[in-house]
Amino acid sequence: MRKLHSLLIAALLLVILSGCATPATPAPTAGLTPIRLPVGFIPNIQFAPLYVAIERGYFRELGLDVSLDYSMENDNVALVGAGQIPFAVVSGEQVLLGRAQDLPVVYVMSWYRDFPVGIAALESSGIRQPADLRGRKVGIPGTYGASYIGLQALLNAAGLKETDINLQSIGFNQVEALTTGQVEAGVVYIVNEPIQLRALGYDVRVLRVADSIALVSNGLITNEKTLKENPDLVRRMISAFLRGVQDTVADPDAAYEISTRYVENLASLSETDAATQRGVLSASIDLYQTNPWGQSNPQAWENTFNLLVQMNLIPATLDWKAAFTNEYLPRPPQY
Repeated sequence: MRKLHSLLIAALLLVILSGCATPATPAPTAGLTPIRLPVGFIPNIQFAPLYVAIERGYFRELGLDVSLDYSMENDNVALVGAGQIPFAVVSGEQVLLGRAQDLPVVYVMSWYRDFPVGIAALESSGIRQPADLRGRKVGIPGTYGASYIGLQALLNAAGLKETDINLQSIGFNQVEALTTGQVEAGVVYIVNEPIQLRALGYDVRVLRVADSIALVSNGLITNEKTLKENPDLVRRMISAFLRGVQDTVADPDAAYEISTRYVENLASLSETDAATQRGVLSASIDLYQTNPWGQSNPQAWENTFNLLVQMNLIPATLDWKAAFTNEYLPRPPQY
């Protein structure tokens, strides 16, 4: 199965920002269960719900001492599957890819409703829909991870194959590649590069994967052993996480202010750059799974499964229904 290993080890696709250093992990507090939660990226405004939940003590209220892991480890799915850590934040396709390698990982809370990948093109390119990508130069960070899954989904929606476009690996340089004419379209994280391009004064057309097909996006995973032996831990983790999500949706300004204590340099940005980051947060919130809070969409799981089978990345015999559960979500009223 081609590219399976690369796709498995790809970190959760999140926005690239400069000037963000990793703070020291605090020591566990006596009486609390320490949880190291890998998020697969550097400190970033898009983790605002987790910063809110930590800052407001939601995890501690439920007996958890949560610290975020920014180590950029590429094997978080494998670590959870092996029981070395109980939780991680990953993209949904990683769960199916992991289970295809007999890793007993389970997706227990949907953070994002919409798959956050798309293809951006300047309006001057004439690209208006996925079918217009035929014969065009399309840049992508690399042929792995959520960006590659999203590209394949958009091509399929347009009846195109990868060979119908001129695909170029450009790293995370989509803004420069688009504005200098290196490529005509770029696979992007839709709450990042399009906002940067508009802040620079460019008119941008974004072809969202979510407008063509529902795929599973970012969420919280655990493993079958933890679900069986410590279901209360899972419920507490989800409950506190969701409180952070809900607070962020209810008051983005407060969530942004809290994030300045966790994301280096966020508090000292220029007015223009701060507006861009507030735009990133607002656009991220628009993608959250809010109704019902945290609930997975079975159709999105089936769509993701079918796409990965079509890409020859997982076997058609894989039980995709075992990859997720909604059974550990809080029941209304939640708090």
